[in-house]
Amino acid sequence: VANAEPDGYTLLLHHIGMATSATLYRKLAYDTLNAFEYVGLVTEVPMTIVGRKDLEPADLKGLVEYAKANKDSITVANAGIGAASHLCGMLFMSAIKTPLVTVPYKGTGPAMTDLLGGQVDIMCDQTTNTTKQIQGGTIKAYAVTSPERLDVLKDVPTTVEGGLPEVQVGIWHGLYAPKGTPAGITERLSKSLQVALKDQNVAARFAELGTKPSPEADATPAALKAKLESEIARWKPIIEAAGQYAD
Repeated sequence: VANAEPDGYTLLLHHIGMATSATLYRKLAYDTLNAFEYVGLVTEVPMTIVGRKDLEPADLKGLVEYAKANKDSITVANAGIGAASHLCGMLFMSAIKTPLVTVPYKGTGPAMTDLLGGQVDIMCDQTTNTTKQIQGGTIKAYAVTSPERLDVLKDVPTTVEGGLPEVQVGIWHGLYAPKGTPAGITERLSKSLQVALKDQNVAARFAELGTKPSPEADATPAALKAKLESEIARWKPIIEAAGQYAD
């Protein structure tokens, strides 16, 4: 996409990985901040800290104590290096200042299957992947990583309520255009994005997935650029401290 014709017809919808790849890949072939034009933020999907159904701790505080006491045996599943679940897991371990046994899978499906089967202990993944299992009682929910409780998971406390305010993370998605796309086109695309995000059908579908459209002020080129810059700065020390790279 970075090298596509900058005519406004080729766009890239990318998530938080746009920011974390800048550190996860030490030999990245492009300059993350300058390889694209910015259109706007689209949405931010909250994460959930979940465990196998029969895991002993009853709440997040208990989970932290349990993890610290069993750091060499408790297992943290993720969907692979650089996946949202991997990032959230690193943030959790950074917050509790305790490295845990990380188990990377090739995708969310296999990771969730083993969590459901009790082969791994905990995972931190987005609501789009965990809500149905939480509602069905097949996994245990410890917290959501959003500032406030979610409408679809009203009984699940936030990480702030659970004593881990540092673990606030959402999988935000931004819309980008090829480098060199004229400002007039990116502004028009941004305005169109703002209109789409106000559509009731879009909002309803997002709500089903446990998220919501970005507000108009965030669906702008300036807001997306600022978000990308701040997220690169936020995740760089966390990834480097963990020493877990994709290359």
